[in-house]
Amino acid sequence: MNVVEINGVTQHYGQATVLHELNLSVAPGEVLGLFGHNGAGKTTSMKLVLGLLQASAGQVRVFGRSPSDAQVRQRLGYLPENVTFYPQLSGVETLRHFARLKGAPANQVDRLLDDVGLTVAAGRRVKTYSKGMRQRLGLAQALLGEPQLLLLDEPTVGLDPIATQDLYRLLDRLRAGGTSIILCSHVLPGVEAHINRAAILTQGRLLALGSLAQLRAQAGLPTLIRTCGLQHSEVLQQRWSAAGHVTQRWGVDGLQVAASSGNTLELLRQLLAEDSPSEVDILPPSLEDIYRHYVNSGVVTAKEALL
Repeated sequence: MNVVEINGVTQHYGQATVLHELNLSVAPGEVLGLFGHNGAGKTTSMKLVLGLLQASAGQVRVFGRSPSDAQVRQRLGYLPENVTFYPQLSGVETLRHFARLKGAPANQVDRLLDDVGLTVAAGRRVKTYSKGMRQRLGLAQALLGEPQLLLLDEPTVGLDPIATQDLYRLLDRLRAGGTSIILCSHVLPGVEAHINRAAILTQGRLLALGSLAQLRAQAGLPTLIRTCGLQHSEVLQQRWSAAGHVTQRWGVDGLQVAASSGNTLELLRQLLAEDSPSEVDILPPSLEDIYRHYVNSGVVTAKEALL
């Protein structure tokens, strides 16, 4: 049984339709990345799973039950985009307070503060915390009670690069332990190694859903071959461009070639046979490339529908 099932959900805010017949699921131990521009429907989707909104049409089930079921809510953890705490309480007092509210064991508090790197600052008042520290405290709050489903809305906001990597390592451990995670983020670099599937939304519609390998194949985006230290980069560019390959100079003595799907190895062999590069990088389409492709396609489709 899937942890989350969203079937044919449409959501209205007054006269505005913010979700259009959305279908999504999350399996046990899966990390689903939910991506889209502001207003795409990401936060609305999460609020439906949390039971904070009632779907205008369609059905949302979490652990096979209604999201508003008390037993379901005990199994959830949620980190909103903007976290707010009582400024006069210390970090440890804040977490103990939320542990009592959630009915979580008090002995989890110290461990979670350590997990998010706040042990040293645990006794300080929250009003002295930086934005990144408040974000880490929010993550610790979301992990109280060892939730089986974790919903994270822009979890890396305010985090420095090291804290961001620590967060993703923690999420990897949770996933390995069977926790399902829905992760919303505008910061795409660094995310792709930590999700199982990506869902891309625009204007309340699901544009694409699948693993990165599936989305790359569907998008048909090229893999880039970048070389340095070529002896005949200018000659190779002219020859390969004439043969129909998309090429451009890369630095003083390098070349970048766009390889179509399934053609990367053949082009690499040909390149090595014709010259001797000192370095070669193979760059498959990134999550950011995939996202841009689908969102741009979705915008074009939407404009055509209005004509």
